[in-house]
Amino acid sequence: MRPLDFLQQINTHNFESFALDTYDKQYASNPIYRQFVDTLSRPRPRQLAEIPFLPISFFKSHEVKTESALVQKVFLSSGTTGQERSRHFVTDLNWYNDSLSQGFENVFGPVSDFVFIALLPSYLENGDSSLIYMLDQLIHKSGSSLCGFYAPDPKEVSQVVAAALSSGKRPFVFGVSYALLDLAAAQLNLSKAIVLETGGMKGRREELSKEALHAALQKGFGLERIYSEYGMTELLSQAYSVDHQTFSCPPWMQIRIRDVYDPFTEVPFGQKGGVNIIDLANQNSCAFIQTDDLGRLTSEGFKLEGRLAATDIRGCNLLID
Repeated sequence: MRPLDFLQQINTHNFESFALDTYDKQYASNPIYRQFVDTLSRPRPRQLAEIPFLPISFFKSHEVKTESALVQKVFLSSGTTGQERSRHFVTDLNWYNDSLSQGFENVFGPVSDFVFIALLPSYLENGDSSLIYMLDQLIHKSGSSLCGFYAPDPKEVSQVVAAALSSGKRPFVFGVSYALLDLAAAQLNLSKAIVLETGGMKGRREELSKEALHAALQKGFGLERIYSEYGMTELLSQAYSVDHQTFSCPPWMQIRIRDVYDPFTEVPFGQKGGVNIIDLANQNSCAFIQTDDLGRLTSEGFKLEGRLAATDIRGCNLLID
C-alpha cells in the first residue's frame, strides 16, 4: 500500500486502532524502541494513553529505525559547532513526501497554486535539514521557475512577488524569523502573499515572543495574519497554525499532553504539560515521541507554552547502553 493510501484512511474515529497497530509493528521491528519499552516493564497498551513515548533525545544517541530497512536519507537537526544533533534515519522518503503534500494541501490548497519564496539561510548553511528538503519538495511540486531559496533582499523578493502575481500564482513566503524581520523592516508590501514563519533567531536577533514577532511582521508586510509551522527533524509530518498560535494536525498526527513529573499520566484537557506526539507517518522510525516542548490542548488544536527546563524532565528519559 502506498503511504498516501495508508494516511488517507486515518481519521478521528479509527486513529486509536491505527496507532495501536503501529505500536505492535514498531515494538516488533524497531530494536531501540523495543528495548526502551522493555526497560519500562509495562504491559502491552490497550489504549492511546498507555503507549510509551520515546524521549526525543534518543534521536541524538541512537539509530531509531526498523532493523531490516535500508536508509535512503538522514535528516539532521540544526545546531552549532560541537553540539550534538538529532538524526532521523528515513528509510522510505515516500512517507515524508506524501505526508507533506497532503498535510499542506489540507490547510492551504493545491501546491501548484503557489510560488514558494524560501528565506532559510541558516538552514542552508547547516545542510541535511528536513526543512530544506520540505521546501525542495514544495518547490518541485509547484512547477514554477520563480520558486527558490532567496536572501532576505527586499528588492529581489519584491520582484519575485510581482512576477508570481503576474503569472496567476500566489506568493508563499516561508522563512526563519530573523530573515522575515529583515524584510519587514523595509516595509515590503506582502498583502497578497501568505507568510509563514518557522521560528528561530539563530543568534542573529533578540528573541521575541510569538505575539511580538507576528505583530512586527503583520505591520511590516501589511498582513492581518502570519502563519506558523510546527515540525521537527524527528517527524515526517507538520502541524500548521492559522490563527492565534493554535496549531492543527493532519488526521494521522495527534498531540497528547503528559504530566511533566509523571510521564505515564496525561493531564486534564486544557492543562499545560509536556508535549507527546503520535506521527503515524513515522512508520519506519518511531511514531511515539516525547518532546521537550510544553503545550496544552484546545478545542481547535494545541498551543505551545515554551520548553521544559532540564530539571523538569522526569521518568522516561532512560538511557540504553
